[in-house]
Amino acid sequence: MVTEPTVNRLLVATTNPGKFREIAELLGSLPIELVGLDKLGPAPPVTEDGTTFAQNAAKKAQHYAAWSGMWALGEDSGLEVDALGGAPGVYSARYAGPEANDAANNAKLVDALGDVPKDERQARFRCAMVLAAPDRLLAQTEGTVEGCIIDQPRGHNGFGYDPHFFVPELGCTTAELPRHRKNEISHRGQALRAMQQAIHALLTKRPAG
Repeated sequence: MVTEPTVNRLLVATTNPGKFREIAELLGSLPIELVGLDKLGPAPPVTEDGTTFAQNAAKKAQHYAAWSGMWALGEDSGLEVDALGGAPGVYSARYAGPEANDAANNAKLVDALGDVPKDERQARFRCAMVLAAPDRLLAQTEGTVEGCIIDQPRGHNGFGYDPHFFVPELGCTTAELPRHRKNEISHRGQALRAMQQAIHALLTKRPAG
């Protein structure tokens, strides 16, 4: 258990291995060790009851920074579908229920859009990231990518709703993109690049340790 603040290590406040992998790839050039929640032992849960992605990301960052004594990066992201009034939104990970997996969430999404014409299925992935120290917020970034929802899944990369999220400009789903290409255009990639710059600026203002 970490008890002293440090900027040699950054806690990535997620238990989702796909998210941790994407974050680690894009922040890997920073002179700081990235640590997952699973490396610090049983972590106290945080109630994600915010009405926006930014609110939930801030709650995670503040909660786990205070618990660990480390800088913590909180992230919340999901899918917004215009024809569904912005749903699943902040409930994206549990759209089909608290214990739902990706397959169940995707099945519910496709079913909910069953009567919606193909040209009215505009959607976006949205991501918010917040960096916190144990005693304060340090930075906040966001990113979005526009697309539409298709019925039949395509591609085996990515996770979550990626197989059903079609990007017209690219002619494919985000699950069909190589990981490096997805990181270039994705909502999380946008937020992470901005966060990388923010973290770099913060690290250069004070010595590590």
